[in-house]
Amino acid sequence: MVFFIMLKLRLAGCRAKTSLQRQCSDGAVPTRGRKTESTTAREQSFCSAVSALESRDPGHHRSFIIMQAVRIHRFGGPEVMTIEEIDRPIPSANEVLIKVLAASVNPVDAKMREGKYPVVTEKDLPYVLGRDVSGQIAAAGDNVSSFLIGDDVFAFLSPDHGGYEEFVLARADEVATMPKSLDAVGAAAVPLAGITAWQGLFDHGGLRSGKRVLIHGGAGGVGHFAIQLAKDKGAWVATTVSTADREFVSDLGADLVIDYKSEKFEDVIEPVDLVFDLIGGETQDRSFDVVKPGGALISTLKEPDKARAAELSIRVGRYTAQPNGSQLQEIAELIDQGKVKVVVAGTFKLSEVGQAQTALKENHIRGKVVLKVAD
Repeated sequence: MVFFIMLKLRLAGCRAKTSLQRQCSDGAVPTRGRKTESTTAREQSFCSAVSALESRDPGHHRSFIIMQAVRIHRFGGPEVMTIEEIDRPIPSANEVLIKVLAASVNPVDAKMREGKYPVVTEKDLPYVLGRDVSGQIAAAGDNVSSFLIGDDVFAFLSPDHGGYEEFVLARADEVATMPKSLDAVGAAAVPLAGITAWQGLFDHGGLRSGKRVLIHGGAGGVGHFAIQLAKDKGAWVATTVSTADREFVSDLGADLVIDYKSEKFEDVIEPVDLVFDLIGGETQDRSFDVVKPGGALISTLKEPDKARAAELSIRVGRYTAQPNGSQLQEIAELIDQGKVKVVVAGTFKLSEVGQAQTALKENHIRGKVVLKVAD
């Protein structure tokens, strides 16, 4: 009886092999646009480790495919997040498996945790939180030729997968090569916020060289990227921030800095082609007064009043950013060229995820908060 139980465990472990393990057995690895070739020293070393693990008993093999993840089983406050051991996922044909080194913390994570984000419902529980990561390619699906095992990458993940875990799946088209000038923590701070800024300004806002944009909340995670991306595009940039952040956003390149605590932006700014709203509420309502006819008011929060927009001949919209590896690669190039700076306000261990989310919500955060998942 014991023999058959152990045999079943061994067979289960074999079925759980990733494509990397199969390639290690063959002594070949995928290469970009070429037929497979002998493994490099780095891949041979990894394969040796895999072989050593596989030569042990089934219990040890099982430990190889277990990982830690932050999951929620119900909606609520930070206390509903728990660190658990779950099975390491296996990439499908068009996916990669990323060994996560760092994951950023975003406001949407708390909304998902609280059950206030419609993409995640009770039927999705238990659920792993987190939307963007940096790390290394650990395995790749059969149709993936754009990345090699060990490549340093970062990604904005679809809601199907969460980044608060040691290994995460991502579609290959969501992933980009990590900027060479950043470490894992800095790289993890980029994907969701950077792509949200890019898509809001350019895809939805239509911003181009010579145009004028007002960015509400320029010191935050998305805002500090938006200022720099707009300036690189050749736009004139104004932003609203608190008194403490005036110098910070000026250093990022803002042409006009408006202290929302002491000034009304509609009293000090000439009409603009685009308002990029990251604040919502009455700030959004007042923004109609500063948009040129034919201009746009684009928000990441609530849908602006379409009837009022029609009266003023302006375009309005609310959007949710979507993963896009090509756009992320363009942002990576701007970072390596020194045109975009990444600001990390603080780092936390994976076990401190509750503190990290609380800090993002309650403290005045300049830039991004990041979890260090692995050394």
